[in-house]
Amino acid sequence: MATDIKCPQCGHLFAIEEAVSEQYKRDLRDQMIAFNKKKEEEYQQKLSEFSRQLQTQQENFNKKLVEEKKQLQLSLEENLRKTINADFENQLRMLEQSIKDNEEKLKTARQKELEFLQREQDLKNKELELELSVQRKLHQEREKLSEEIRKIEEQRAAARETEYQMRTKELEKQLDDQKKLADEMRRKAEQGSMQLQGEVQELALEEMLKSTFPFDIISEVGKGVKGADCIQTVRNDFGQECGKIIYESKRTTSFVMDWIEKLKKDMRSQGAHLAVIVTKTMPKDMDYFGEKNGVWICSFTEVKALAYVLRDGIIRIFNASKSQQNKGDKMQLLYDYITSSEFNEQWKAIREGFLSMKGSIQRERDMMEKLWKAREKQIEKVLLNASHIKGSVEGIAGQDSIDMNLLEKGNEELQLD
Repeated sequence: MATDIKCPQCGHLFAIEEAVSEQYKRDLRDQMIAFNKKKEEEYQQKLSEFSRQLQTQQENFNKKLVEEKKQLQLSLEENLRKTINADFENQLRMLEQSIKDNEEKLKTARQKELEFLQREQDLKNKELELELSVQRKLHQEREKLSEEIRKIEEQRAAARETEYQMRTKELEKQLDDQKKLADEMRRKAEQGSMQLQGEVQELALEEMLKSTFPFDIISEVGKGVKGADCIQTVRNDFGQECGKIIYESKRTTSFVMDWIEKLKKDMRSQGAHLAVIVTKTMPKDMDYFGEKNGVWICSFTEVKALAYVLRDGIIRIFNASKSQQNKGDKMQLLYDYITSSEFNEQWKAIREGFLSMKGSIQRERDMMEKLWKAREKQIEKVLLNASHIKGSVEGIAGQDSIDMNLLEKGNEELQLD
């Protein structure tokens, strides 16, 4: 079977055997022409040389030389012709042998290509048969699996139908418990225990005074004992007791004016120099800490700064009383100190610290309110989902069959539509 090849220049199709034969013939023809040309050139060269030699010979040998020249020429032509014919025959035989070898190789290559194509086709057929067999098995297994899944789903549906009733009851109970728990947590978060809040503030006040003034004596007044909640005995750098400050801690939603008179009595009975009420709610006519009827009133965030000022004043008064100056001069010194720029700058620093602490407390309050709002949203989400379940159950079983209300009748206005 002939193999066609395509010319890359003109696109003409022709058999490879013709191309090979024509190429060999052209090569052989070119070689023969080149060989004849070369021999002819050699012959001309030799002939010219020989002619020049003949001209140098004597005149009497001209005739003989002409005859010898003719003989030599004939001999040379004959030898040249024989040599050329022999070479041409050898090259022609080699070319024929090469063509035969190429034909055998081409035939072998075609046979191998045919075998390869047959094996490739066999593999494709086997691959198609294997794929068809796999698809059949998959289809059979898919049908079996679908049947098993259908049976399992029927069993699960029956089990879910039974479990649904129990789960509905459990969900109703959980929602009711969650509602009660949320109401209880909200009530505790908003109100809290007044007694516990007061005790916590008293302990925090004592810890703050002890950590801030480690050299002073901070005395706790026990429960049931008349008097202030805490007594601070002020001592100077030499360990001398300079005076006392009593503290009363209040953490209520309203300020009672009777607290002032009671603390003044406690101050006289305890022999204290100053009295401080630490309260959560300030009097109506006071926005921040200050003195009212001889008693200092402040919030918990302000008590630290106020204690610094009062303690410093007690120490200064004590040091002045120990000096040799009379009482009037000491009072004048105290008045000069209070009206001095030093006291004014210290008071400004205290006020700046107070404002910073107040801002921090406000940020904490905002965070807690944000947390409460998030919890309210969670409760609303629970009520909303419960309403959806209630609607679905009532649509199936009727409104009178199951009581799905999470809230009591008195709180129904809180439930979402």
